[in-house]
Amino acid sequence: MSGFNGLGMHLGNLSRLSSAQSRSICAENFTGEKGKAGMATEGRGAACARDLGQGWKVSPSIEIGAGETVVLADIQDAGAIQHIWMTPSGHWRFAILRIYWDDSPTPAVECPVGDFFACGWQKYAPLSSLAVCVNPGSALNCYWEMPFRRRCRITMTNLAPEPMGLYYQIDYTLTEVPADAAYFHAQFRRTNPLPYREVYTILDGVEGRGQYVGTYVAWQVNNSGWWGEGEIKFYLDGDGEFPTICGTGTEDYFCGSYNFENKEERRYEEFTTPYAGLSQVIRPDGLYASQQRFGLYRWHIMDPIRFEQDLRVTIQALGWMSGHRYLPLQDDISSVAYWYQTLPTAPFPALPDKDRLEII
Repeated sequence: MSGFNGLGMHLGNLSRLSSAQSRSICAENFTGEKGKAGMATEGRGAACARDLGQGWKVSPSIEIGAGETVVLADIQDAGAIQHIWMTPSGHWRFAILRIYWDDSPTPAVECPVGDFFACGWQKYAPLSSLAVCVNPGSALNCYWEMPFRRRCRITMTNLAPEPMGLYYQIDYTLTEVPADAAYFHAQFRRTNPLPYREVYTILDGVEGRGQYVGTYVAWQVNNSGWWGEGEIKFYLDGDGEFPTICGTGTEDYFCGSYNFENKEERRYEEFTTPYAGLSQVIRPDGLYASQQRFGLYRWHIMDPIRFEQDLRVTIQALGWMSGHRYLPLQDDISSVAYWYQTLPTAPFPALPDKDRLEII
């Protein structure tokens, strides 16, 4: 193959011809094979299509049983994932998305499905960004380009005690992948509550060469007052006690300022932009929903943080106490780190068990 390989799409190259081949996997074509879509004769829509027959939305979705893992995609070729759309039922923290590259036994992506799509609080919140969009009524989309050279395998595990339904579409291209293309990774963590005077670790144990490209945080505040004075820190390539990159405050890192506050209305103001946002604010309801909860994202698309050997990322949780002093907070913090790196992937820390994943 020569010429444009069909990767790195944007408006400036959309008119260019390419030998890349477009493919898509969903419940109407489990393998993505050419000319094999819409052929189902049984599926979750079979009863609805009984008067119309084959080709009339017979298999629009799948059911994943309690405790079951299903393979959503197994692509054995070279190419790249270009878009993923999903709308899962049930508790999103109990649906675990994993992605494996090139026969690696270690997943490069391991994350509850809602958090992966920057919607971690089991409650719809619209989000419009370049990398992730959350659209009505529960449509989860990502546009991270994910190249692979030999194989891509995507699975979903249902940890819930009841079945879940899943509508999904995985759009990809088969094409040559350049030698300098790294592999997409995403890792979930949760600490609840954060121990007193400890920092929250977003990512650690990364080995290889690559670039950090994004952060999503689902943050529950377990105190009154402002909670976002903490600094984010990026420790690169052997950094010791002190990092190479240090932020100046939580809202600063997520590209806001002064508490994300609408000064006229005296309230937090949600916003979503191509690269950063406060996409979700869950306010106390005066009864059992007693804590403030926030969803924040920051995509390093224009400013990736590059590393040659290793990477660690932490963030502080700080509020205010008397005497204009910082108060170390003990909040419930969950996060997803997104990055590209060379293989092999270092094993991830074990996911929290079902009870430690659950959102109440």
